[in-house]
Amino acid sequence: MAKKDKLIRRLKSKPKDFTFAEMEALLLSLNFNKSNKGRTSGSRVAFNLDNIDFELHKPHPNKELPEYIINKAIRVLESEGLI
Repeated sequence: MAKKDKLIRRLKSKPKDFTFAEMEALLLSLNFNKSNKGRTSGSRVAFNLDNIDFELHKPHPNKELPEYIINKAIRVLESEGLI
């Protein structure tokens, strides 16, 4: 099984420990483009693919994403037929 498929399966299971790095790897494997929105972006990172814009904040001090971000990612990616 490919890494992308493992990340999709893991995301859909809604784990409490899904990290920003895992989300970034998944979005990049789905051909999203990453943009830090300039040098003053701080922790904001945008991911774009065609008409889909997905903005994340790098969580700190922990690496895990909040539950609402996991749910939003699943909702957006499923509605666009990407997962």
